[in-house]
Amino acid sequence: MMKRNVNIFNSKNEISAFFAQELAQLSQSKSENDYVSLALSGGSTPKAIFEYLSGSGSEKILWNKIRFFWGDERCVLPDDKESNFRMTKESLFDKIHIPPQNIFRIKGEDDPLAEAKRYSKLVADYVPSVENIPVFDIVMLGLGEDGHTASVFPDEINLFDSSELYVSTRNPYTGQNRITATGKIINNATNVFFLVTGESKATIVAKIINKHSGFTNYPASRVKPNSQNLIWLLDSAAASLL
Repeated sequence: MMKRNVNIFNSKNEISAFFAQELAQLSQSKSENDYVSLALSGGSTPKAIFEYLSGSGSEKILWNKIRFFWGDERCVLPDDKESNFRMTKESLFDKIHIPPQNIFRIKGEDDPLAEAKRYSKLVADYVPSVENIPVFDIVMLGLGEDGHTASVFPDEINLFDSSELYVSTRNPYTGQNRITATGKIINNATNVFFLVTGESKATIVAKIINKHSGFTNYPASRVKPNSQNLIWLLDSAAASLL
């Protein structure tokens, strides 16, 4: 039975402080030739966390011990305002001392199918594996009001169960092409954090966590890490219907 690890905070700042402490402890625990492998998420909540990490939250984090990957990316140029990489660069990387070789971005400007294959191989090469499946130390996930997570949307929920590590997909509302991690790698992570804030997310949070009727239609319901370490970080507004 999976542990229901639901943490409720008063603000994004409190969520950020909690996450910073987790990351600091993990970075300090790695031996000389080991790295924390972290798959990042886009969105407003991760941005707030990155901004916190780049300031007061960075003191105890050993940045040179962390390798940064992404759970999904929009198929745009890296300097496009829609780019998850650009958001992370501006809110975090530009403000801390991080070796450039520790940053492994998804090339959203390249052909989506080819890039999904290239990135799958890159992750397999740089992230330690168990039974030939890479094991991220941390995967950060957001949650859409429609129940999507990473860039697996309800209309293509079958992509979550793909045999590939990363696949090409599209946003059904905008038609934008994206590249996303699948459940194969998300559910193989040591720690999976759902980072969700705001009243607009309260309904879907309650549906997923409390397993309301029809909840299995949402991609987020399929996030069930083998490690049992599924950790929800919610603000009081997102948790208001629990």
